[in-house]
Amino acid sequence: MQFTDLLVLLYWLLIASVFIRIIFKRRPVSASLAWVLIIIIIPFIGALIYLFFGEVQLGKRRVRRAEAMHKPFTDNFLSHLHDHKPKVPENVAAGAIYNLMKRRDGIGAFGYDNLNVLSDPDKIFDAWIEDINRAQKNIRMEFYIWHPYGRVSEVTQALIKAAERGVIVEVLIDHAGSWRFFLWNKDLKLMRNAGIRFLSALPVNLFRNLFRRADLRLHRKMLLIDHSICYSGSMNMADPRYFNQGRRFGPWIDMVIRFDGAAAFGVSKVFSWDWELETGERNFPELDNPLPHSKQWLSIIPSGPGIHVDVVHQLMLSLIHRADESLIIATPYFVPSEAIYEALVHAGKRGVSVCLLLPAVSDSRIAAFASRSYYENLLAAGVEIRLFEKGLLHSKAMVVDGELAIVGSMNLDMRSLQLNFELSFALYNEDSCKQVCELLHSYRNQSKAIEYKDWKARSRLHRVAERFMYFLSPLL
Repeated sequence: MQFTDLLVLLYWLLIASVFIRIIFKRRPVSASLAWVLIIIIIPFIGALIYLFFGEVQLGKRRVRRAEAMHKPFTDNFLSHLHDHKPKVPENVAAGAIYNLMKRRDGIGAFGYDNLNVLSDPDKIFDAWIEDINRAQKNIRMEFYIWHPYGRVSEVTQALIKAAERGVIVEVLIDHAGSWRFFLWNKDLKLMRNAGIRFLSALPVNLFRNLFRRADLRLHRKMLLIDHSICYSGSMNMADPRYFNQGRRFGPWIDMVIRFDGAAAFGVSKVFSWDWELETGERNFPELDNPLPHSKQWLSIIPSGPGIHVDVVHQLMLSLIHRADESLIIATPYFVPSEAIYEALVHAGKRGVSVCLLLPAVSDSRIAAFASRSYYENLLAAGVEIRLFEKGLLHSKAMVVDGELAIVGSMNLDMRSLQLNFELSFALYNEDSCKQVCELLHSYRNQSKAIEYKDWKARSRLHRVAERFMYFLSPLL
């Protein structure tokens, strides 16, 4: 056999083995067809791309850890909440989430107090710094992006001072989202020299990514003070006035919620899980006093590979189908699953007032074309699509019938639904929902509606690009 014949044989063995893997993986047919298209268009490279990115592989070590962690975490978790009796929400949609989380985690909701919705960047930084300065024992942080400029420098100094006065500071930051910061930055060295445990999550390198998927990312955003105060939402550790300067889409527009009580302890347990999954070290939050009882309830919804990956998809479908009057959604990236897309179309056709709030200009052209491929049928079904023009709308939130709010780090795309480690919250309290709803309506008032007749008149070139990206959308 000649050398060229051997190469051809090896090539076809590679293609055949990849096709067999695609066929036998239980994934949506649309995703399988998208991978087949990629491999046909760019045969050898497409097969290699599939091997690196085609399957949700967390890695054997992390999978073993996750399996071993589940029972100890659940037992420790519930031991602090044995006398807490959450009230099942009366709202049908809220009750569905409560029951889903109770079956998964053993508790459906956590008590909380003093929830505030923050949207002004300076007020968010002021609040972060004030609570960091008041921390007595422990500070925990998780972010996808750490961009060390602008007011982030003030946060860095506050953390260093906290560490110097004896506060334990633990920080977990996604490696891919902040690779420039980890490559070399003086602030990282200063924090580590002060005793801050500042670690990169899911490190990206060729050897590691031969054994796990390369683009699994830690996308959660959280700041915890003494296991009793929690901040979470869509905002990274980045000052929007310095982050992505000069880009055509303008500053990122984010929202953050702040609350205290037992729910903050619950989020600290999520951090403990992520820390152990990454390092192998167990560091359950320790409490000096029993968790306080509250009359307001929320559900904590962590999601990601190895943590019941389908839960957020089930949750979103459940909420859309149960909406009776109104549904308002803000997301920077709208590339839904086929099931969620059809549920939104159905909601519009049965008379639900559905409003999608999306950025007028995205930071991803590929995601933008994929998103636009869904517009025509949604508009025809009566769904209102409004484009926010005063920056990149990066807030992620959803309000159902004005009675239930979902906020957090999750985008309405397949990456957040299947690949990223995300953190979301279901808010059942009327005042909390009202705060989220008011913010979304303020976004709505600053947005321009797409008219169906105008959208139908778009160029043929755009239609072609949209159709192509629609076919690839299950992979985005």
